[in-house]
Amino acid sequence: MANIHEIAKLAGVSSATVSRVINKHPYVSETTRQRVQEVIDRLDYVPNLNAISLKTGMTKLIGVIAISFNDSLSVFVRGFTMYAQEHGFNIALFITNGEKERELEALEMLRRKQLDALVCMIRVNEWSVIEHYTKYGPIVTWQRVNIETIPSVFMDQYQGYMLALEHLYERGYRSIVNVYGSMRGLNTKERIRAYHDFCKKYDLDAEAFPHFYDLNSIEAGEQIAHWWGEQPNKPDAFACSTDYLAAGLLTEARRLGVSVPSDVAVVGFDNTEISHLLDLTTIHYPIDKQAENAFIMIRNALEGLHEALHPLEFKLVERATT
Repeated sequence: MANIHEIAKLAGVSSATVSRVINKHPYVSETTRQRVQEVIDRLDYVPNLNAISLKTGMTKLIGVIAISFNDSLSVFVRGFTMYAQEHGFNIALFITNGEKERELEALEMLRRKQLDALVCMIRVNEWSVIEHYTKYGPIVTWQRVNIETIPSVFMDQYQGYMLALEHLYERGYRSIVNVYGSMRGLNTKERIRAYHDFCKKYDLDAEAFPHFYDLNSIEAGEQIAHWWGEQPNKPDAFACSTDYLAAGLLTEARRLGVSVPSDVAVVGFDNTEISHLLDLTTIHYPIDKQAENAFIMIRNALEGLHEALHPLEFKLVERATT
């Protein structure tokens, strides 16, 4: 296999010039660049990435850890990958399926310098375990956590959820059932706190109807639509954990002949494409900007930069289901 020294000899330039051409350094004349590139193409030369990694101390590879695939994960990973690739980084995705050992495999790759950094979207191991690995490279999380060495791009779910509840109240709905997501993290707990504060503010009975927990899927939404149909005393609105769950509830309710929002209102969360397609009222959650902020945090740490983060805020997107 050809090397830089052979290319330099054939092109009549120094090895440093060949290196500049390979790395797209701007200070090389176009004539010289073309001559060197012709030799590279003729010899079918491919840079040794392992050697480059040893020289620079970076793999240009960032790991993203998640428990499973879902709509929000896809939006985050798509945004993060786009921003990372713009700056010469690639992504390795680790789906743990809730297994601690799979998460530890990614953390060990960071320790062995096979990754430059990690984004821990939804953790499995305790934070104390994950924090131990921050000395090997930057770790950023999507979850809410108060650990100085693990910066987070979380947004206060209390604020976003309160937007949904206040909108329902303004539209005249008083009997609201909440369909919450995972109870492991602080986000759902903040949504629950928002609901209880909301009920206290308007003197509503927070326990007038049962609420649902640990649900996010379309299938769960379909089941809740059937539950609603079976109730003699029916709630008049649902505040859902995700757009996907709200979509399942909405479409199954319509199949059952239920009029939305006349019989019952439905609010989603995330403002994903499915909410637009179904004309679903939802809360815009800027996941793409969270992803970019995660990459900015990592790049700042790796390259000693001080790029500012994007300001983030929730917004109500009112559509036909309320």
